[in-house]
Formats: sequence, structure tokens, C-alpha cells
Amino acid sequence: MNNLVEATRGDHRSDGRFVLLVVDDDESVGAGLVAQLADHLVRGHHFAHAAEALLAAGALQPDAAVVAAGLSTMSCTELVRLLARRAGIPTVVGVGDEDGGVAAAALKAGATACVRRPYRAEEVLPILRAIRPETSGALDPPIELGGLRVDPATFEASLDGRTVALPLKEFRLLYFFMSHAERTVTREQLLAAVWGGISDDTSNTLTVHIKRLRRRLALDGDQAPMIVTVRGLGYRFVPAQATATPSTS
Repeated sequence: MNNLVEATRGDHRSDGRFVLLVVDDDESVGAGLVAQLADHLVRGHHFAHAAEALLAAGALQPDAAVVAAGLSTMSCTELVRLLARRAGIPTVVGVGDEDGGVAAAALKAGATACVRRPYRAEEVLPILRAIRPETSGALDPPIELGGLRVDPATFEASLDGRTVALPLKEFRLLYFFMSHAERTVTREQLLAAVWGGISDDTSNTLTVHIKRLRRRLALDGDQAPMIVTVRGLGYRFVPAQATATPSTS
């Protein structure tokens, strides 16, 4: 029970992390998922035994659980029923190529979704975001490029140590740009990422927000903008140290 004692020690919500229970017989697979998600502000707790996981669920009150389909210590379907239906914990089932029948039974028992096992963070994170949409930004890591740093967990931005106050939409724009640094992104991609789609209103709004964001990021009049217009295509974010003097609009 050492894992249980260690996992439930202290206040695990004081740092605002998404708390995830991972139940998997395979130490490398279960602990591997915990390690992958650590960079995304997910505090994962891996248990190889279903009984320990159930005890920990009461102490941790996790935001969600990931349960392997092929558990040996308890039927996956029964564990899903206990976690999802009795405890109200959204539960995701990790499935392999031969687990189709188990997946169907688990979904019927109350599972929220299934995900491929062995796990990949980029496939698990969208499901966690859907479970707790209000924490979606907190599941992304901070980015630092060319003296500019953004942290989606706190919505803070700084440039060469100077705080840059950004409204939420501009912050989300900047984070998207920095996530796609040196790549051209289309207006459609930006509108989908920040506004959830395209409309007559948002198309003009995007132009306005980008102009405001450029002004906030400018250190002085001689600095080239870090958000470059790629005419006929969209925009490209260029970190300060790589900035040339392209034409912008």
C-alpha cells in the first residue's frame, strides 16, 4: 500500500492540476502515461491493482480515470461501473486491437470514451479537455521563444521579463502562434482555434485582434513585428532572434 500512502499525501489540488487516476497492470504503460502527462499539468497516479485504485479514488477525488481494458485484478467493466456510475468519476478505457468486446461493454457500463493503448499524450489530452473544458488551457505547457513566454495555466505573458497584459482572446491567439512558430497558419485555423469557427463578425475581429497584439508585443518602433502577414495565405509567428524585416499589413 506504499503507493497509496504516497499518492494521497498532501493537498493535490493546491497547484491547480488536473488529477488523473491511471489503473493498468503494466507498470511501464501506466507509469509511462503519468510521465507523458506531467508536462501538461496533469497530476497522474498509477495503480497496478484495482483495489488500491478504488481506495485512492475516494481520497484523491480525481477529475478522471484511465482504466486498461485487460486488467487482471478486476474486470475492467466492473471497475468502470464502480468509478463512473457509483463514484461519478469520468472514466476512459485504454484498449488494444483485441479489446473491441471489452470496449463496448465498458461504454455500456458508463465509460466516457475509449483511447488506444499503449497511450499517447496527444490522444489522451483532448479527451481530458472535453471532460473538464474549464481546464483545457491548463493542460498545455508554457512556451518560451525569443524572450517571449506564455503560460496557459495562469494566462500570463512576458517579453524579456516585462509583463504583457493580454485579454483572453489575444492570449489564445499568441499561444496558438507560438505553438506553430515559423509556420504559416491560415485565418481559418486561427478563427477555429480561438473563436470556434468562422462568421462574418469574427473575420474582421481577427484582423483587429492581431493589430492589437502586435502593438502590445512591440518593444520600440525599430523592432520588426513578430507576427508576419503572409499575403493570400495567413500569418506566421517569427521569434525575435530570427526576425527579419518582412512587409506586414
